[in-house]
Amino acid sequence: MELKRSRYNIAVNLICLLLLSGIIVCLLLTWKKIPDKIPGHYNAMGVVDRWGNKGELLILPIVGWILYFMMTMIERFPQAWNTGITVTEGNKERIYPIIGNMLGTMKLSLVSVFVFLTINSALAKELPAWFLPAVVILIFGSIVYFIAKLIKAR
Repeated sequence: MELKRSRYNIAVNLICLLLLSGIIVCLLLTWKKIPDKIPGHYNAMGVVDRWGNKGELLILPIVGWILYFMMTMIERFPQAWNTGITVTEGNKERIYPIIGNMLGTMKLSLVSVFVFLTINSALAKELPAWFLPAVVILIFGSIVYFIAKLIKAR
């Protein structure tokens, strides 16, 4: 079954592509201004615990693109998704769009995190204290929201 793309899913993919393309353009335009030493890793409090060279900065958008493409491929095969709910001919029209929206939301969340980390690292700054709690709430809050929708829809 080919999953019909919702307006939400189309918008999410467009935003992801704009973010990922934008960060590449931003890096290209500002490369000479980026410090030679940038944060290579942050601890849970957002404090830099390893410094690296600015070439390592390219890893973040590359990983962001890889995640984007992998999640986009996963979205195309709804019959392979493990929903935790038995999908039948009678409920798949309700279940698949919910899972598709959940995957899209996760994709946008992950892309946003990688873009934020790239910008923050290029500025050679520590992460704000709210970063990790916000990411955890964003990811797990989204999962809980969509699981609740799935349970209602079965």
